[in-house]
Order: sequence, then C-alpha cells, then structure tokens
Amino acid sequence: MCDKHAPSEFAPKDCAPQSSRRRRLWELPHTCHCPLIGVGLSMQGLRRLAEKVVGEQLEHDDYELHVGVVNECMGRKTLSEALQKEFERRYAAEVARFHKARTTAEVQALWNAAVAAGNVAGAFWAGLTHARCTPELEERMTRDIHMVQHQAGAGARVDMDKYQALLAENARLGRELLRLQERCNGLVRDKAADAREHEAALMGLRAVAIGKDTEIGQARAELAALRASIPELETRRRLANRLAQVEAREQALRLQLAAARAEQAAPAPALPIEAPPRADPAETPVQPVRLVNRSILCVGGRSGNVPIYRSLVERVGAQFAHHDGGLEDSSGLLDASLAAADLVICQTGCISHGAYWRVKDHCKRTGTRCVFVDNPSASSLARTLQEVEAVV
Repeated sequence: MCDKHAPSEFAPKDCAPQSSRRRRLWELPHTCHCPLIGVGLSMQGLRRLAEKVVGEQLEHDDYELHVGVVNECMGRKTLSEALQKEFERRYAAEVARFHKARTTAEVQALWNAAVAAGNVAGAFWAGLTHARCTPELEERMTRDIHMVQHQAGAGARVDMDKYQALLAENARLGRELLRLQERCNGLVRDKAADAREHEAALMGLRAVAIGKDTEIGQARAELAALRASIPELETRRRLANRLAQVEAREQALRLQLAAARAEQAAPAPALPIEAPPRADPAETPVQPVRLVNRSILCVGGRSGNVPIYRSLVERVGAQFAHHDGGLEDSSGLLDASLAAADLVICQTGCISHGAYWRVKDHCKRTGTRCVFVDNPSASSLARTLQEVEAVV
C-alpha cells in the first residue's frame, strides 16, 4: 500500500511530493539543536527566557544552561515551545523570505547568500525548519555554521585583542586627560587670582581718583569762595599793574627832565667814557649810555628769563617793563605798556599773533623805536641792546 504511493525513481528529488508544513524545533534532529541554540540566541537572551519559563533565577553557568536547554529541545516541552515562539518572532523576516522558496535548491541558494553576507542566525532557523530542507541540506548547513562559528571565534579573539589595546589606550588617554584637567584647573585658579588682584588694584586706583577729584572740587570751591570774598579782584589787579607802569613811566620822565635841566644849567665837555672790560655779552654787556633813564618794554620771551632781562636792562641804566605777549597777562595792559615805552623789544617767537600786530601797529603809528628779536635768549637781548645803543 505504501509502495502504491511511492514516488517514481525517475522523478527529480526536488519534485518529490512533500508536505508544505514547516517543522517545529522539537521535530528537528538533535544534532541541529546545539548550533541552533548557540547561534540563534545570545547567552543573556537565553538565560532570560529560561528564567521566565521556570519562574526563578538560575544559578547554572553558561555551559550548563546551554546543555540543559539543548536537552529540553528533544521533545515538545514548555521551554522548547517558548524557544519556538521566540525564534519565530525574532526571525520572522527571514522565515518570510525563505517561505518563497519552492525547491531544495532554492532553499540552499538562500542559505549560501546568507553565509556570504554573514547573516546566518535567522537564515539557519528559516532553512532548517523549511519544508524542503533535506537531510543532506541539514548536514551542509550544520557544517557551514560550524565553520562560521570557528571564524567568529577567531574574529572574536582578534576583536578581544583590539579591545584590550583600546582599553589600554583609553586608560592612557584618561590619565592624560586628568593631567590636562588638573593643569587647566591650576591655570584657571591662577587667572582668577590675577583677576582678583587686578580688580583690587583697580578699585584702589578708583578710590584714589575719587579722592583727587574731591580735593580738586574742594580747591575750586575754595578758590571761588576767595574770589567772591574779594569784590572786583581782577579789576584791582589790572589797575595795580597799570599804576605800577604809570609810576615807572613817571619816574623815567622825571629823571629825563632832571638830566635835561642839568645839561642846560651847567654844560660841560663830555668826558671820554672808559670802556668796560670785555666779557660775555650775556653776563656783562657794554653799557649803552644813551639808554640811561629810558623806558624799555620787552614783549614776549621766556618767563624764566624775565629776571635776567630785567638785570640786563637795568645795567644800562634804563627802566625795565615786561609784557608776556598775551599768554597770561591781559592783552588790555599791552596798550598801556606800549604808551609808556621809549623802546620796544619784541621777541616774536614767544608772543601771540594779536600781540605782534598790535606792537607793530603802535610803533608804526607813534614812531616808537621797535626791534624784533627771533631768539628769546638773554645773550640775544644783550646784543640787541648794544646794537640799539650804537644807532640811538
């Protein structure tokens, strides 16, 4: 009866009538369980699944757990059914792809492609449970997965060596990073200390500046109070200067008048004048007799040289008057000084433009002798006095 339905010996093996039902885990040969469990699930996943089934934490090591699960797969048990569901859920995409294969050759082609791609876990489950998987293909797949595991072990050893090298490099970099962080923290602390010192110094300077500003404000207030306490202080100062110049002019005129009267009353032959000893013009200039009792106004010059100017002029017997050319003295006093002068010596390098033109205009209008000097030194003034005496 079984011979009646036996396939013809001339029919191709792939065309032999076979059931289309996929095999279950416990229906596979026991030799397939070990590689299937080892490749299909990680040890962590296998331990979680086993502990979920037994309902307690397992104390077995990885090898003992693997052997126990493989033995449970020999029959339909709670653990084998749980593994069946887990494989079906985990590798549903591969099962669907292998389901399209209609012959053993197509199943083998899909398996070969998975091995070449390095994606064997799902393909191993889908191929072993396929309805067209023959014992020969089972053996071929088991041999292939055995070699893949060897290659994976060798790769794992290489990866482990690389991992250990990376751990060592990571430790070295961690130490270097710690050293750099400590150095950076030290620099940050130093910078913070410097910033605090600079801030303290800046606050001190600001306090000093505020104190100086306060002192300046107080001094200005005191000066304003003093000026306010003396009515018409500036007017009084100008009048005092004007009075001094008028008195000097009056004294000079009195001396000139006395000399003229003396000459008229008792004329006498002029005696030869003994020449003074030769010396540096800046120290002992030649006495210009004709400048005696004349009023000489020096306009401009260096303020520090005014005493020297006065000494040089008074040595020749003349009356000295000075105006700074509008730098500090009131320009209104210049006209009064010019009116009282017999001779004006204008030092052009140290006066304002307005004073220069007022001196020039006054001398041109009144005929007063005016000498312009470029160099404000004492020696230049001495030479000017000598030259003026020679032509007066």
